[in-house]
Amino acid sequence: METFNRLLRSGEPPVLSIFRIMTGLSLFQFGVAKIFKFPVVAPFDKVEMFSLFWDAAVFEFVFGGLLILGLFSRLAAFILCGEMAFAYFIGHFPRGFIPLLNNGNLAIMYCFSCLYLACAGGGPWGVDALRRKKGAS
Repeated sequence: METFNRLLRSGEPPVLSIFRIMTGLSLFQFGVAKIFKFPVVAPFDKVEMFSLFWDAAVFEFVFGGLLILGLFSRLAAFILCGEMAFAYFIGHFPRGFIPLLNNGNLAIMYCFSCLYLACAGGGPWGVDALRRKKGAS
């Protein structure tokens, strides 16, 4: 079992980067859909400028993009964690306590995914890692 654990542990750094990139891409797509109406997806095609949904889209677009790049990863993830907690308690929780019934599962998963990234960092593949290497040399 220890051999198996060692094998999986060796993949931890690159998988952390992949996790960060995929989480960022996923959040970024919500921002693009809400702001630019592409692709056209209901109910995002009805988001009005400067509404609460549009403000959330700006967060998802900007900070999702930073996560993709691995730039200020911890800060971006921390802000997105808060945004997703806010989204859950404002948009889903009032419809009921159980996430399966109030459609809040995705917001909860993004919240805790971003919390993990805020604590773990962005991994070795990103601008933050390049900046650390450049500062060390």
